[in-house]
Amino acid sequence: MLNYKQEFIRFMVESEGLIFGDFTLKSGRKAPYFINAGKYCTGNKIARLGEYYAACYLAHNVKADTLLGPAYKGIPLAVSTAIALAKNHGVDVGYTFDRKEIKDHGEGGMFVGRPLRDGDSVCLIEDVMTSGKALREILPKIGQEAKVRISAMIISVDRQEKGTGELSAVREAYETYGVPVYSIVTVEDIIEAIEEGVIAGKEFLGAMKRYRAEYGA
Repeated sequence: MLNYKQEFIRFMVESEGLIFGDFTLKSGRKAPYFINAGKYCTGNKIARLGEYYAACYLAHNVKADTLLGPAYKGIPLAVSTAIALAKNHGVDVGYTFDRKEIKDHGEGGMFVGRPLRDGDSVCLIEDVMTSGKALREILPKIGQEAKVRISAMIISVDRQEKGTGELSAVREAYETYGVPVYSIVTVEDIIEAIEEGVIAGKEFLGAMKRYRAEYGA
């Protein structure tokens, strides 16, 4: 019987949210695997994904007034997580997301959804963290909107890679910004799942381990 992490990894592969090959990441690094939350593009898939995020939120006892999904991939993740928390766990939290440009007409503003207010606790919802660039980009936007506390950031996969220095991006986020980052699974969990035959991909194990040796933290 598969455990929770193995179930999620198999779900990622079945949904093509996790694929193997040769990819150039946003950070510029060449990787043998790619995480793409855009592949969770049906109602059933995004609902299941939201439940995994909700489970991670609850497992780490995260407390937040609002879930914030950075545009664009973070938007459906935050919404589906909020739905899963409310529908399946009785936890009702707000959600919001940023615009790429400030809207100067209508309701205006940088964010859409539950307004950010001074003193709020906010949990960021993202797909993966490689170098921490997305976090560095969203924090100034939040700061311009309100004085909130970032209680956590939840991601699907911790790539366990160096950020801008020798620390992992996850550790760097905490050391630099005081933001704890929790992941549903790590890249080591994925490697282990391949080795144990939970998912296919043994032909990529060598490349994945070399990549970990070069960029891992």
